[in-house]
Amino acid sequence: MKAKNILTAGVCLAVLLAAVNARAIDTKAQNMILMDYTTGEHLYEKDVTEPIPPASMSKLMTIYMIFDKLRDGSLSLEDTFKVSENAWRKGGAASGGSTMFLAIGDEVTVDQLLKGIIIQSGNDACIVAAENIAGDEDSFVDAMNKKAAEIGLTHSHFANVTGLPHPDHRMSVEDLAKLARRIIQEFPQFYHLFSQKEFVYNNIRQGNRNPLLYSMPYADGLKTGHTEEAGFCLTASAKKGERRIIGVMTGFKSNKERSEEAEKMMSWAFREYDNYNLIEKGRKVADVPVWYGTDKTVPMVVSEDVVKTIKKSLRNQVKLVVSYDKPVQAPVQMGQKLGVLKIEIPDTAVTEVPLIAGQTINKVGLWGRLAANIKYLLTGEM
Repeated sequence: MKAKNILTAGVCLAVLLAAVNARAIDTKAQNMILMDYTTGEHLYEKDVTEPIPPASMSKLMTIYMIFDKLRDGSLSLEDTFKVSENAWRKGGAASGGSTMFLAIGDEVTVDQLLKGIIIQSGNDACIVAAENIAGDEDSFVDAMNKKAAEIGLTHSHFANVTGLPHPDHRMSVEDLAKLARRIIQEFPQFYHLFSQKEFVYNNIRQGNRNPLLYSMPYADGLKTGHTEEAGFCLTASAKKGERRIIGVMTGFKSNKERSEEAEKMMSWAFREYDNYNLIEKGRKVADVPVWYGTDKTVPMVVSEDVVKTIKKSLRNQVKLVVSYDKPVQAPVQMGQKLGVLKIEIPDTAVTEVPLIAGQTINKVGLWGRLAANIKYLLTGEM
């Protein structure tokens, strides 16, 4: 027998669903995703899984790899790397691209290289790091592709460490948002580098290219990109109060258009959506009858805090539905799954959260089971 219990009810009319299914805002971006950092939920999508040329935004993967080495202790910020002629020719002043202006033979620290990559978008800094960590750029790229698969970047493939144009160098905006979220979560000790507005190396001062750092007081990262093929791109993050939004957008025609659209879309996400604590971990939602149990019932509780990012206009139309089979047969172990909590929000896929036993219930002995059977036969009660 299936039992259901509606905790919070709301009316979802077809007219309402049709209205919210339509995009409330549009963008000039070719591809875009807006993601809530806390829940990982997508607030806006436009061709989010398409593998596209990511330009310098893919340097986030190079940065992730360096951070990972710092985390495991195989690298330190004080370690020094030597600048090769190859790094200078491919990514230095001679290349005509984004550069840290490293000179052949320079001894540069990992700390300086990170700032050169993050703030100055230096192609030379990326190549120097790759050569010194892995022996050559190709070996470092192989490690990037392996790590990308490990962390779930399913629409990404790297051909270099810089983001320079290559037909096999592709990322989706969804993967870039996932990667940005990981960087913020896993490396808070280094994240402040993304909001640093300038860095001086070799007596050359360069400013951070992220336009939101200058126009949105709560923006604090992450990485721009620009090539003729990719257009002007941005992986952005901004934190307002307790909420953080990650946005990835590509294909703008100018730096001005990128700046204006990024601010518009990030502001829209903060304005239209909020996070709501729907139900807390450990809350009892039902007492489930137990057959052959030393106790007649077992408390069924929520297995985790349920926080959802919801469009503010729909916050009163959330429905929580408890679904479970009863009775459950003893023995019951604490933490055993007994049912699910279904979270229904208009225009959003249904989310299911496990409901678990809040305590252990042992099984009665032979005489207890016999007595229970007799009682059931005589009264219909368990």
